[in-house]
Amino acid sequence: MRGRLVGLLGCVALLVAAGACSRSKEGAKPAEGTDAGGGTQAVRPAPAKVKLALNWVPEPEFGGFYAAREKGEFTRFGLEVDILGGGAGVPVVQMVASGQADFGIAGADEVLTARARGVDVLPLFAVYQTSPQGIMAHASSGAKGIKDVLTSGGTVALEPGLPYAAWLKKKYGFEKVKVVPYDGGVARFVADKGFAQQCFITSEPVAARRQGAEPVVFLVADEGFNPYVAVVITRRELWKEQPERVKSFVAAVREGWRAYLADPAPANAVMAKLNTTMDAETFAAAAQAQKPLIETAETQTQGLGTMSRERWETLGRQLVELGIIEKAPPVDEFLLPEFTQPAPKTSP
Repeated sequence: MRGRLVGLLGCVALLVAAGACSRSKEGAKPAEGTDAGGGTQAVRPAPAKVKLALNWVPEPEFGGFYAAREKGEFTRFGLEVDILGGGAGVPVVQMVASGQADFGIAGADEVLTARARGVDVLPLFAVYQTSPQGIMAHASSGAKGIKDVLTSGGTVALEPGLPYAAWLKKKYGFEKVKVVPYDGGVARFVADKGFAQQCFITSEPVAARRQGAEPVVFLVADEGFNPYVAVVITRRELWKEQPERVKSFVAAVREGWRAYLADPAPANAVMAKLNTTMDAETFAAAAQAQKPLIETAETQTQGLGTMSRERWETLGRQLVELGIIEKAPPVDEFLLPEFTQPAPKTSP
């Protein structure tokens, strides 16, 4: 009798355990609650809170991120995103690597330089397929390209420490121009017809036109140096621990950029409240200027934000040639297949 009782209690215990296992498996499903009509309804889990660190103040180059938040794309993918505005000198890569921010915005050259120094950050999404960095000169100068600007004998405002400045110096030399520090504005450009300067195609040229100047802009990308710009990065630890969260973030960002490119006005209005140095007309002009640099023939087939191994490998070789890094980080160490175009097939 005692043996049968023990056996019966054992069976009950197994049934209870089985029920617990069943409930555990069902735990992945949304919980149910009671709606106003007495029926049941799914209860959504609380969105995961994450931080996105920008490397500059709110401007159209970040429009898709604000659009993703304002249009509810982050919420739809189960995220609550705190967008941290940046500025000059904000250490975005370090913030992401240390966990102060879950995601951040950096240039591809910054990513490779950081990785060469042992910082384990990963690129996920590249906003600008064509780099918006360039040189602008006055239309009256007659310059047809960067070569003309750098051999004109005039003055060029340029930060020598920038990788693309090093590329231009290596290619054309600065012997025939006077290179002066870039001050971040356009006042001297507007006042001096013999003055040229570095620029971001969505910023300085727009400001110069608003002040009555007639600039012509030449992209550094056309000179063979074309790193991805406004690259979304994360740290490897987050990818290993929360891969679905990372994928959801990228998916929401892609939808946000699709919405912004279709209609930038709502997100521009939000950013204008955070960045009062730009008016609505400037926001609109900048959004229009950057569109062909973000939406390309490649993104039409591969999707917004697409990245290729070849582009990263080329950039790595160029940074080594310029002496910025000693050795290019192997792309397989930091490019994730989920966010990268597959390598082209080679003929046998």
